[in-house]
Amino acid sequence: MRSPRAAVVGAVIAGALILASLAVLEAARTRVETRDLTVGATPVTAYARSGAEGPVVVIAHGFAGSRQMMQGYALPLARAGYRVFSFDFLGHGRHPLPMSGDVTAVAGTTRLLIAQTEAVIDAVSDGQAPVALLGHSMATDVLARVAAERSDIGPVVLLSAYSQAITPDTPRTLLLLAGEWEPGLRAAALDYARQVMPEAVEGQTVTADEVTRRAEVAPFAEHVSILHNRAARQAALRWIDQAYGRHAEATIWPTGWAILGLFAGLVLIFGSIAPLVRGIEATSGRLTGRQVAAASLLPTLVAPLVAVPLNPQLLPVLVADYLALHLAVFGLVQLVLIRWWRVSVGRISMPAFVLLLGWCCLFGVALDRYVANFWPTPGRFWIIAAMALGAVPFMVADSMLTLRAGLLQRLALRGAFLLSLGLAVALDFQGLFFLLMIAPVVLLFYLVFGTVGRVAGLRAGPLASGLALGLVLAWALGVSFPLFAP
Repeated sequence: MRSPRAAVVGAVIAGALILASLAVLEAARTRVETRDLTVGATPVTAYARSGAEGPVVVIAHGFAGSRQMMQGYALPLARAGYRVFSFDFLGHGRHPLPMSGDVTAVAGTTRLLIAQTEAVIDAVSDGQAPVALLGHSMATDVLARVAAERSDIGPVVLLSAYSQAITPDTPRTLLLLAGEWEPGLRAAALDYARQVMPEAVEGQTVTADEVTRRAEVAPFAEHVSILHNRAARQAALRWIDQAYGRHAEATIWPTGWAILGLFAGLVLIFGSIAPLVRGIEATSGRLTGRQVAAASLLPTLVAPLVAVPLNPQLLPVLVADYLALHLAVFGLVQLVLIRWWRVSVGRISMPAFVLLLGWCCLFGVALDRYVANFWPTPGRFWIIAAMALGAVPFMVADSMLTLRAGLLQRLALRGAFLLSLGLAVALDFQGLFFLLMIAPVVLLFYLVFGTVGRVAGLRAGPLASGLALGLVLAWALGVSFPLFAP
């Protein structure tokens, strides 16, 4: 148990981190007015300074993303005088309608996303200047095809791009940004620049006829962190400025570091408020090495072997029903082992359960404002309930097994789950490929929610934290994956 003095010091450090991070994140929003609108059923957020008359920029997110994920680019562009519009693709964020069509064919889902993007452009364009486009990951292919089909498109900025629609002739004014730590997409960006000039190198602007290209590297960035990389955002603003003959001053705030600071502060502050919960006996004991091996290896093998053949495909969310089943089997196998070893589940501490859920809601508010959508549309609530059937037993088992485990044991137990997902993908690559997208969500969940859950568990036993985190995991997964109707 921490001493009162240590708790006070921890609270002061956590509070300072939170306040400093919020100061940066809110400074990035100063002088920018936001308003929500809809184009058909598509939710759109408009960002602009008061009275701004700069060109229109339309921003699109990647797979399993949302409008909030693109704020790192939307806010500085708006502060520079542009009128920025960011929207949720079908099935993503708070869009009420699902994606549909064949996700493997250009004439399927891609064509529907192109039509959606063009509808947004038509609705927000003022017809006075070509519209700039900026997109990440999945959106890069959509925007490249939109640029090829329309004559009213100006500069295009593609982050972590991959698209067969990028040709030597289109898009005509194109900046390709890739993270230093995504070598495949970095090489692809340079290849797209070399369509215009075979001798092009990274960081060089090349021109042939009326086509201008540049491939640039975002230092110390990968597929997700590029969304808040300061060098990449500065390059995007500079590229769009040059295309329109503008020179706008806009501070690029270190929002990526501020987000990490905010999350770290929220995790640390929980350690200071956890003593508000009266302690009860934490019943889980320390596992032996053999028990850790059994609890890691057995569910890793059993879950994919049972779940892949059964794959129910009942929920209107890509791979969500499979994931719920996989979580359930994995967790139930571990709970059977726990029962076999005569480890008591113990009593639930309702104060700890309520405190942990309340903290998770606070974290969700911060996540939704600064990072990514965390609040579901009404149509997702029953999906979250279905996900909970797998997530709750999974997290109860996880909380009991990891409560008294050392760091290496916790890494083994939780790494085993990611390995089991990899085995499932190997057994059915075409049907379960999108499971690979869940790895970052699970890692973030373990790092943040798993940490505070363990703090609560050590104070009040594992059952309260397991139940609370099971519900939160179901919520996180239910809002992360896109709705999909074949």
